[in-house]
Amino acid sequence: MKAVTRKAYGSPEVLTVKEIDKPIPKKDEVLVKVYATTVNRTDCGILSGKPFAIQFFTGLGTPRHLVTGTDFAGQVVEIGESVTDFNIGDRVWGLHDEGLQSQAEYMTIKETKAIATIPDFMSYSEAAACGEGAHYAINFLNKININTESSVLVNGATGAIGSAALQLLKSRGITVTAVGNTKNLQLLRDLGANKVINYETDDFTKDSETYDFILDAVGKSRFEYCKKVLNKGGVYVSSELGKGIENLYLPILTTFSKKKVKFPFPSNCRRSILHLTELMRSGKFKGVIDKVYPIEDVASAYTFVMTGQKTGNVILQIIPESA
Repeated sequence: MKAVTRKAYGSPEVLTVKEIDKPIPKKDEVLVKVYATTVNRTDCGILSGKPFAIQFFTGLGTPRHLVTGTDFAGQVVEIGESVTDFNIGDRVWGLHDEGLQSQAEYMTIKETKAIATIPDFMSYSEAAACGEGAHYAINFLNKININTESSVLVNGATGAIGSAALQLLKSRGITVTAVGNTKNLQLLRDLGANKVINYETDDFTKDSETYDFILDAVGKSRFEYCKKVLNKGGVYVSSELGKGIENLYLPILTTFSKKKVKFPFPSNCRRSILHLTELMRSGKFKGVIDKVYPIEDVASAYTFVMTGQKTGNVILQIIPESA
């Protein structure tokens, strides 16, 4: 089968698309013919091995897996003898943020892991775009006490995490101010934002409006500036470690402060995938897609994602939808 491979940590240039053996499912696994994956921020971290802490999960010094990829959407083509939840022909999608070897024509996954059936009306690419960023958004939001009376600001609301967080918040009836760039302001409105701020012309930290919760989904702001527009009892969360890894120690320093920093560590991919599948079926969530690259152009896909300029998700098409 065709697969994206690498033997060492590095830049997109270390990636090679080559033929390797197709995996054989164990008794509790399904074999999935992969149609689409995303190239996401987690993939880029696993590719580069940076920050170094990621290597404790992906292999110290040398990558644990030959094949890259953390999410997938495809069709079950073979099942292990003890599998009961899935059948051959099922359209499925899923995620494992420590690596799934999913950027290949075939992959295996245990039926008890983060895997679910795709709603009939969604394409493989649309399903794949609902995973990685939304998983992180769910974990960030689950650590914060907010309700329909809360005011929330999402900085970087056009990225994979930000666009997911915006939709998740709106599905709960919460008022959201979304910060994005000029070309994506209408997208933010379409996703349900109550107010949009164009960061190219306005600085939300100097605005007169204040918030109960600020999610910096791109890690380009700091608590130092955002606390000015946080209400008493407000919480700031960033998706990045921050300057001098400040977002790791600020939660401790602000424990007894009126304005706090939290830095949730994402967990439980299965819970996220099952929850998202329910929202997808009810029409309350959809993945935002920026670009689609064929598997042969995988290095370009990674290079683009690493610019930090993508809107929503970048799809890596492993097999054409009609194949």
